[in-house]
Amino acid sequence: MQLKIMPKKKHFSAGRVPLILFLCQMIRALDVPLDLVQPPTITQQSPKDYIIDPRENIVIQCEAKGKPPPSFSWTRNGTHFDIDKDPLVTMKPGSGTLVINIMSEGKAETYEGVYQCTARNERGAAISNNIVVRPSRSPLWTKERLEPITLRNGQSLVLPCRPPIGLPPAIIFWMDNSFQRLPQSERVSQGLNGDLYFSNVLPEDTREDYICYARFNHTQTIQQKQPISLKVISVDELNDTIAANLNDTEFYGAKPSKERPPTFLTPEGNESLKEELRGNVLSLECIAEGLPTPIIYWIKEDGTLPVNRTFYQNFKKTLQITQVSEADSGNYQCIAKNTLGAVHHTISVTVKAAPYWISAPQNLVLSPGENGTLICRANGNPKPRIGWLTNGVPVEIAPDDPSRKIDGDTIIFSNVQERSSAVYQCNASNEYGYLLANAFVNVLAEPPRILTSANILYQVIANRPALLDCAFFGSPLPTIEWFKGTKGSALHEDIYVLHDNGTLEIPVAQKDSTGTYTCVARNKLGMAKNEVHLEIKDPTRIIKQPEYAVVQRGSKVSFECKVKHDNTLIPTIMWLKDNGELPNDERFSVDKDHLVVTDVSDDDGGVYTCAANTTLDSVSASAVLRVVDVPNPPFDLELTNQLDKSVQLTWTPGDDNNSPITKFIIEYEDAMHEAGIWHHQAEVSGTQTTAQLTLSPYVNYSFRVMAENSIGRSVPSEASEQYLTKAAEPDQNPMTVEGLGTEPDNLVITWKPLNGFESNGPGLQYKVSWRQKDGDDEWTSVVVANVSKYIVSGTPTFVPYLIKVQALNDVGFAPEPAEVMGHSGEDLPMVAPGNVRVNVVNSTLAEVHWDPVPLKSVRGHLQGYRIYYWKAQSSSKRNRRHIEKKILTFQGNKTHGMLPGLQPYSHYVLNVRVVNGKGEGPASTDRGFHTPEGVPSAPSSLKIVNPTLDSLTLEWDPPSHPNGVLTEYTLRYQPINSTHELGPLVDLKIPANKTRWTLNHLNFSTRYKFYFYAQTSVGSGSQITEEAITTVDEAMASRQVDIATQGWFIGLMCAVALLILILLIVCFIRRNKGGKYPVKEKEDAHADPEIQPMKEDDGTFGEYRLFSFVSSASF
Repeated sequence: MQLKIMPKKKHFSAGRVPLILFLCQMIRALDVPLDLVQPPTITQQSPKDYIIDPRENIVIQCEAKGKPPPSFSWTRNGTHFDIDKDPLVTMKPGSGTLVINIMSEGKAETYEGVYQCTARNERGAAISNNIVVRPSRSPLWTKERLEPITLRNGQSLVLPCRPPIGLPPAIIFWMDNSFQRLPQSERVSQGLNGDLYFSNVLPEDTREDYICYARFNHTQTIQQKQPISLKVISVDELNDTIAANLNDTEFYGAKPSKERPPTFLTPEGNESLKEELRGNVLSLECIAEGLPTPIIYWIKEDGTLPVNRTFYQNFKKTLQITQVSEADSGNYQCIAKNTLGAVHHTISVTVKAAPYWISAPQNLVLSPGENGTLICRANGNPKPRIGWLTNGVPVEIAPDDPSRKIDGDTIIFSNVQERSSAVYQCNASNEYGYLLANAFVNVLAEPPRILTSANILYQVIANRPALLDCAFFGSPLPTIEWFKGTKGSALHEDIYVLHDNGTLEIPVAQKDSTGTYTCVARNKLGMAKNEVHLEIKDPTRIIKQPEYAVVQRGSKVSFECKVKHDNTLIPTIMWLKDNGELPNDERFSVDKDHLVVTDVSDDDGGVYTCAANTTLDSVSASAVLRVVDVPNPPFDLELTNQLDKSVQLTWTPGDDNNSPITKFIIEYEDAMHEAGIWHHQAEVSGTQTTAQLTLSPYVNYSFRVMAENSIGRSVPSEASEQYLTKAAEPDQNPMTVEGLGTEPDNLVITWKPLNGFESNGPGLQYKVSWRQKDGDDEWTSVVVANVSKYIVSGTPTFVPYLIKVQALNDVGFAPEPAEVMGHSGEDLPMVAPGNVRVNVVNSTLAEVHWDPVPLKSVRGHLQGYRIYYWKAQSSSKRNRRHIEKKILTFQGNKTHGMLPGLQPYSHYVLNVRVVNGKGEGPASTDRGFHTPEGVPSAPSSLKIVNPTLDSLTLEWDPPSHPNGVLTEYTLRYQPINSTHELGPLVDLKIPANKTRWTLNHLNFSTRYKFYFYAQTSVGSGSQITEEAITTVDEAMASRQVDIATQGWFIGLMCAVALLILILLIVCFIRRNKGGKYPVKEKEDAHADPEIQPMKEDDGTFGEYRLFSFVSSASF
């Protein structure tokens, strides 16, 4: 939980407050304010074991507080250290810290010793630890003569380091002359003592610069030992050296080092002891020699190694246990094993303990007459001794105090007075160290005071704990109460938690927890209070979290993060990648609620976190971005197991780019026949990296592989090495073999040639064979080059042949080919169809029959029969016309057919011919037939001319297709009135030789509709229609105009208008007076007889115009 405290723009924050914080606050609650009298308290001092740098001034720290301010003094090696007598020693003003100026003169060794600081005022004296001051040392190696070492291959070796003893101890490592660390392994490693151990040596261990270095960190210096030379001789080299030094009669042979079981180089023997102090790191070491190199194992007898505190170093030759305690005492066993045996060593571990606190004494503030205790409890191994001092003096020789009673590790105080104030020291010690603690007894009489600032504003997130501070002081110890609001009652621990240090805890703060809280401190000397304020804020929440995304490399991805927060808090939104800052790259952009990454690369994959922070809380949400792409191409293609017709292809897959490879596609190139063209060879699953490929003979193969995943297919790999397979006879024959003649005396044999890949060898040829199907002739064969056609001449016309085409090359023949039937060339048919008969079905349809020709006369593939027909002459006019022949073909061996679409009343001629693949045979004898009469077509035109008051003249052209002899024309007509209603229909017959006719005695100014058609003996033809209007009577029209212009007519119309106006005025007046006048009823009852027709005429004219428009549009 975050607390925001804002007194005068000062901000305080607290997290989830652990118990240790409460304990510290309890201690601080007993701290005496510095404006009150109190004994000294040591606040800062140098470490007990203080190693100084001799090249710098010595600073021994001692700081203390108290009221009055304390004075300081020092002892050195148990006696008073008079700093005034040493010009190099000064004490900092207002402090007890010593500064010894050895930079100008003097030596650090002069001031080596045990120092102790005392801080004293009128209420007591506090003392520091014994500070042992020692200058650091980095001595040089003693010069020594190191003889070169020569060993036989396989022997063990220990190169000693033995560094000089420094302060603090040096850090040891082995390097060569180039300051490169020497490689270490299970066979070669450095021990805890700095020696370099070889379980067995090898020739590559030979070198002249094995150098041990000692680094002294305190002085930042490095010392080095003289280089050690090592030469490892193999057995063959050793025998050659011995042979060169012996005469011919002597015989000696060095034997190689035998394999041997392990033995320990360190520690020695089967058992050893190890002692370690509590809290330190326990380090156990076992290094063994042997051939082969032994492996080290560790166990704890009668127990298990602690899981979280056990670590292995130096290739498991060192076992380390951190934060060791008494429970880690026991027997540890290391086991060295190789293939020839095992050896054991037991290390008995004893954990001792310097004193450590169980309960250190705490400052005690009492009021006069109160009781109290100081408790000093410590533990260790062995059990520490507890000793008490008063103001730095052993309590046994200190002045007596009647209020004090010592009972072992406890001092009991009763009825204390102001003179009882003092500083007590507790010393717990054993052979491994000591603990020293100062605790004062301060007797004061003080009314309560609140130390926490007034009117602090605490801001807390809802549903989290709220801690309201009330630091206080008083003597006697005040009691604390909390109140909410101005008139609230004391808060109790059923809902709240009241801590001893005065803090009020609200375990789960809610909105209604907002308000003012008052802390009240009371003792017998008075009362003090303080107000603080609490505000509860809504928690910050991420309402739209970023989501897991899978995107392809080079594309764009967007993460959304919407945050809801308290409107009084201002959040800051930060995006992180893998818990670090976003890359400094313009491809990353943050805009309001979104993080957008463009042109995504592989490095962009990871965990993206949206973190929203306010001054009180923080929330975050993360999403994983997985960048995928098509796989990288495979590489390292290799051909193995190369056989005549198979090979094994092996490859290494490329990166799958975060999308598993589902399959590999293998393609091949035939560099001999189709260079640059790649063909599909095989597919294998994405888990395979090898494929057994079936090959064809006589192909110069190269292979390439592509990987495919859910995103797509990779680019092809680099091509493999080429592999040329041996030639072999063809294993297949040409396809699509056909035999068709192009002339009556030949046979053309064609086939689809094999490609180079299918040839299986050089010298590709074809053996073409043929013979008549129905004869007893032997096969005739010919071998031709790599072509696709062969022509056989001198064949009989249209004879069936059996054909076969076989492939062969320089190695041999393909398998026996299949036989295919063909025919020699066709010739025109020799015979015309006979007995041609015509059956006229109607005036436009006729049926033709004929007898088929003999099949032998067809001399080819019968394709059908073809009818030629044409109209010879018109039966009506007997005049010659251009002859246009029409053709109908009937497929197959049909003997009849229908001729549709004939012209009625016409004379037709036809003949029939047989058709084969070569063409048509001779025509049959022409056969004529007549089509009967039919109905005529509509007259070609119809016009109405010379309209008069009571007559109309019609002119027309005869039908373009009379389809027989015209017998007469029929004219039908009827009037159309103003409402578009049709009047009675009149029929009129007109002779066939007429093309003009006048109709008399018609009504003037009347529209007529005419229907006109021609007739033959068969019936009536299609009609043609037309409309026309007779003219208007001029005398009547002039009379109508005269009436409209007469004065009496104009006066009458004005009178009528005036009367209507008067009626409207009267109606208006009576309506205003409240009366009712049924004008509508009277107007309907006494309507003007001249007005009614006018209204009817308007309506009729409008409808007529509309109808007239529609009618004219319809024609």
